[in-house]
Amino acid sequence: MEKLLEGGLFFEGPRWHDGSWYVSDLYAHEVLRVGVDGRAEHVVTVPNQPSGLGWLPEGSLLVASMTDRRILRLSPDGVVSQHADLSALSAQYINDMVVDGFGRAYVGTFGFDLFAGATPKPGDILRVDPDGSVHVAAQDLRFPNGMVVTPENDTLIVAETFGGRFTAFTIDRDGSLRDRRVWSQVGTEPSYESIETIVRTDFAPDGCVLDAEGHIWVADALNGRACRVAPGGKVVDEVHAPGGLGLYSCTLGGEDGRTLLACTAPSFAEHERKAAKEGELYVHTVDVPRSEGRP
Repeated sequence: MEKLLEGGLFFEGPRWHDGSWYVSDLYAHEVLRVGVDGRAEHVVTVPNQPSGLGWLPEGSLLVASMTDRRILRLSPDGVVSQHADLSALSAQYINDMVVDGFGRAYVGTFGFDLFAGATPKPGDILRVDPDGSVHVAAQDLRFPNGMVVTPENDTLIVAETFGGRFTAFTIDRDGSLRDRRVWSQVGTEPSYESIETIVRTDFAPDGCVLDAEGHIWVADALNGRACRVAPGGKVVDEVHAPGGLGLYSCTLGGEDGRTLLACTAPSFAEHERKAAKEGELYVHTVDVPRSEGRP
């Protein structure tokens, strides 16, 4: 892997859009645009921690604001506004997000206070329609995290980080989710009793991206690697972060769609990441390009 950028605190939510990488730096409270040459440019400040990113069909950037549980909207002319308030439906942090071709945002919720070591509880997927209305789309997920939508906008696949699996849903015309099913069980499903037990899995799927063959490249948050997972769960390729770093999210982009961008850091512990500029982005060339649809 080749280093693209260093000096961040903790990078998350990477996306490829209009010839550049976009990434959230949680604890620097900003979204960055990063060129293929590694030059970074400030896009927007998000005081309550940015995470998932996505774009509406008319070009506005949506940003998940984690701690106050809002979706912010940055218009093409640079105006920041509130797109949706999710706080009534999520008592804990919101996290990653995917926006489908109709402008509907699907947002994962923690379900419990992970950083305080609280007793684990399942999280939800919330759907934000283009008009800003918020709906519970799916419940009882083991830390819903990275998500992808198929090019036809008819299937959503979510990584359940502390369930060791991907779960798929059929997307109805109105954006509601149905026909829940396991897309792949990639790791051992741990007990959901405590912080100590939920990490007892050999695969913790995190941020992810869909490729043109219907496989998913996903960060394994506990093992410092990105894996290409086939439908059904077989790992057909993998790449490890250098120097024992953790790898927490990834996406595909570049001019030909075959560049894998990986978000790395020594750990995901909040107090450690705020104390040192050790977040880095790495790139790696893969064989199969990104899907033509959403991430």
